[in-house]
Amino acid sequence: MDALTALHNRVSIGVLADPAPTPAQRENIFRAALRAADHGNLRPWRFLVVEGEARDRLGEIYLRASEQEAPDPLPESQRERTLSMPLRAPLIVVAVTCLQEHPKVPFNEQRMSTAGAVQAMLTAAFAEGVGAYWRTGPLAENRQVAKALGLADNEEISGFIYMGTPQKAPRPAPAQAVEDYFADWTEA
Repeated sequence: MDALTALHNRVSIGVLADPAPTPAQRENIFRAALRAADHGNLRPWRFLVVEGEARDRLGEIYLRASEQEAPDPLPESQRERTLSMPLRAPLIVVAVTCLQEHPKVPFNEQRMSTAGAVQAMLTAAFAEGVGAYWRTGPLAENRQVAKALGLADNEEISGFIYMGTPQKAPRPAPAQAVEDYFADWTEA
């Protein structure tokens, strides 16, 4: 798939199953992340690849963190749902932003650079025929989850990218009119 076709048509694909991306697909997907815009060439990102039985351990981390945050004990259905969250796809990539003090590159730019790397991976996955979606939320912001994954104090989770084989054809990308979002600026 050519680059513009992937950029114009990429959609998140949420129903995923085995197999995980092949080594060649992973190489292309992961290499795409390294081309994200990066002010100062800080490379303020790193990525943790979670698959196989490690997904079960990630579910246990999610459960411990969720139980500590909850004011009351979690119902069994919620416990089971939390434990199974990492099993939604055969491969999860945890995107980590490594915040670095820099006189010209504020933390927000470093976070945006990691987001650009994630977007590049999502587009590359689509081009490779791999289903993928990006998850954030309370578990991504939870410091207990971050610590259990080995993150340093200056690191934060920017999201979980789920990848696998799509179980149905991707929905068409919604039609959007460019002029709804872009306008010529003239001085007031």
